[in-house]
Amino acid sequence: MFGTIVNSVAIIAGALMGNLLKGRFSENISTTLMQGLSLVVMLIGLSMALKTENLLIVTLSIVSGAILGEIMRIEERLNRLGETLEKRFGSGDGDFTKAFVSASLIYCVGAMAIMGAIESGLTGNHSILLVKSILDGVSAVVFSSTLGIWVAFSAVTVFLYQGSIALAAGFIKSYLTDAIIAEMTAAGVLLIFGIGINMREGKSRVKVGNLLPAVFTAIVFTMLFSKFPKL
Repeated sequence: MFGTIVNSVAIIAGALMGNLLKGRFSENISTTLMQGLSLVVMLIGLSMALKTENLLIVTLSIVSGAILGEIMRIEERLNRLGETLEKRFGSGDGDFTKAFVSASLIYCVGAMAIMGAIESGLTGNHSILLVKSILDGVSAVVFSSTLGIWVAFSAVTVFLYQGSIALAAGFIKSYLTDAIIAEMTAAGVLLIFGIGINMREGKSRVKVGNLLPAVFTAIVFTMLFSKFPKL
């Protein structure tokens, strides 16, 4: 859990620092900076997604994940959670939900979050999560300078998500082969690409929350394809 705690603290520290810089940017600079960040996030998601070994698995994962996500109404529940927290801690300007949901997804989706938590929980080696902490802390400075201090609340999501994986590491490590991790990551970073789209101002939005099950259906399809390699 040490690595997860450091990761959460790094996000909070970065968000606090970014919030101090927020007022120093003009509206034009903040808008352009946010647009630039959205392009970077999309590039990260797209470049990592292209590392998949089987595009069919990713496609099936996204399709099945979208169906499950819509049935479970994940996006709606995430927004409700954000709104509930905003009513309690926010300023009522609507920025809380955007910052909380977007930052939570960015910090939790990806191989470093999954494998770092497993390595931390199973062997006590926190190196992956410590590197992730630096990356998340720096990005939190940038995100908070545009989205606001509410980015700090994503640290709670990171703590619960990575902490749960670390505690369950002994039970799930044997199931997570290199192929499964690769396809989980490919499906997951496509969601990051979607977050990049959502960070841009406009009416068109991707329901990233409802696509979250794709990260886990990727496990099922990867295992299925390993049993039937000719598929």
